[in-house]
Amino acid sequence: MSTKDYLEKDYYKTLGVSKNASADEIKQSYRKLARKYHPDANKGNASSEERFKEISEAHNVLSDDKRRKEYDDARSLFGGGGLRMPGAGGQGGQGFDLGDLFGGTGGTGSGTGGRLGDLLGGMFGGRGGTQARPRRGADIETETTLAFADAIDGSTVALRLAGEGPCATCRGTGAKAGTVPRVCPTCSGTGQESRNLGGFALSEPCRTCRGRGMVVDDPCPVCSGSGRAMSTRTIQARIPAGVADGQRIKLKGKGAPGERGGPAGDLFVKVHVTPDKVFGRSGDNLTVSVPVTFTEAALGAEIKVPSHGGLPVTVRIPPGTPNGRTFRVRGKGARRRSDGLNGDLLVTVEVVVPPKLDIKAREALESFRDATAGDDPRSELLQRAKG
Repeated sequence: MSTKDYLEKDYYKTLGVSKNASADEIKQSYRKLARKYHPDANKGNASSEERFKEISEAHNVLSDDKRRKEYDDARSLFGGGGLRMPGAGGQGGQGFDLGDLFGGTGGTGSGTGGRLGDLLGGMFGGRGGTQARPRRGADIETETTLAFADAIDGSTVALRLAGEGPCATCRGTGAKAGTVPRVCPTCSGTGQESRNLGGFALSEPCRTCRGRGMVVDDPCPVCSGSGRAMSTRTIQARIPAGVADGQRIKLKGKGAPGERGGPAGDLFVKVHVTPDKVFGRSGDNLTVSVPVTFTEAALGAEIKVPSHGGLPVTVRIPPGTPNGRTFRVRGKGARRRSDGLNGDLLVTVEVVVPPKLDIKAREALESFRDATAGDDPRSELLQRAKG
């Protein structure tokens, strides 16, 4: 959003609400107007489409507390179209250049000009002066695939990134080898020029040098004078322990380089984790299914269970354990990012029925069947079905 928009557009009037309207009133008015002027409801109506854009723009500003305050401050200072200062515009008034107030002639920034420059610079994202500002590099997104064990334990991976950066041929100057850029004659190297809006003037990026402050007469053949070019680089990125499949990791300052001394952007890495043959995962817990015999489940037993990255652990199965029961082994799961501790290992038992029986085993089971002939595990189920 430009400064000019803040000064010339009455967003409250666009939404039909008062300056003191609450957030709910703004939301309700926006929804009502958006339904009325939405392009889907007014196909082929250019005026409705333009009205919808105006409504959306006003809502974007007024629904954000920070942007709404900036907008209100700007309107209050400028009076909704002109700076409230004697002699500026109006009858017999003389136009003046806000660059004088924002630091264009203020030198050190002391006095009224410096204070207004600081105020409006903070309000509109600038620093009050006319020097080209540093620009933060763009954020970059990439993906990587990890083995299950590396995701649980953490891993350092090599990431090959492609993106825009300073041209290697001209080293970011934009000029052909053996030549150098010259100071822009329009903005005198500031990267900004003043535009007259009637009663005052506002600074904008210079149209001659596009805000760079320098003009390239003999451009670099690789980047065509932009000073930027596509390049590839490889970085080593540390993926923290306990990362889950589909999780995005933010690596601060590993994105595209900044311009004019600005900071680099951030790198976002989406992690894909290949399934493991033994373990599964449920949040910060690892899961494993362990087969047990009928006698172990019926009589109870102590069984050995595999754990990730360590020796097997012993789990006690109590007598009468049903198929599918889950036991918890503390501290044998994945690393939790919240407190750095490990989750648990969830052990689910699966009772195994032998596919074949020898004569002795068959006789033993038949004896067991005869001994428990009076116990029908389905009696209660059948009784509920009747009722």
